[in-house]
Amino acid sequence: MKQTLKFLNDLSKNNNREWFNANKDRYKEAEDEFKNLVSEVEQHINEHDSLDPSGTKIFRIYKDVRFSKDKTPYNTHRSSSFKREGATRRGGYYFSVSPGKSILAGGFWGPDPADLLHIRKQLQGEGDTLRKIFNQKEYTSYFNGLEGDQVKTSPKGFDKEDPAIDLIRYKQFMVTHKFSDKEVASSDFAVQLSDGFKKMRPFFDFMSDILTTDLNGASLV
Repeated sequence: MKQTLKFLNDLSKNNNREWFNANKDRYKEAEDEFKNLVSEVEQHINEHDSLDPSGTKIFRIYKDVRFSKDKTPYNTHRSSSFKREGATRRGGYYFSVSPGKSILAGGFWGPDPADLLHIRKQLQGEGDTLRKIFNQKEYTSYFNGLEGDQVKTSPKGFDKEDPAIDLIRYKQFMVTHKFSDKEVASSDFAVQLSDGFKKMRPFFDFMSDILTTDLNGASLV
């Protein structure tokens, strides 16, 4: 990913249409490099999970500036997401490449209201199970704990004294990991990404289970 990192670094200093058009060939080379990475990552993930073949997205470099104060026309990162296949596999994979800011992430960015309420009700009885997952050495050494937006006190209908209120407050449920530019530029970066996504599985398996069963444990799918 050396070409992509170099191009994005230069773009961040010249985020205008004139420079971009003058460097279209470099952009196309970096675009091909990134697309090849996404394809390779997808193949590796399918070795330990099952992806929806139509659910892989590569996000555009062109920004939608209609509602943004920042009117620079191009994103200075490249990113992609992957959708897991089937009703019983929940959670999504994502990664972003940007000089000094590359990450992988996964989880539940925007649960719809029904799913969010269901998750919260399940966490009332299963909070300790989720905490045990995040206390595992493999998680504490790789991820930065559970992340995501939260409400300040307690959601409507939930007691602020609930033992699981620290988890119930979440509106999003995500994990992230950062990569150095050296790691991104390495020949095995696709494998590193896939291995990072594989580490999420205990979290994903837990969330998939509570989202696809009722409060008594009966299947909903």
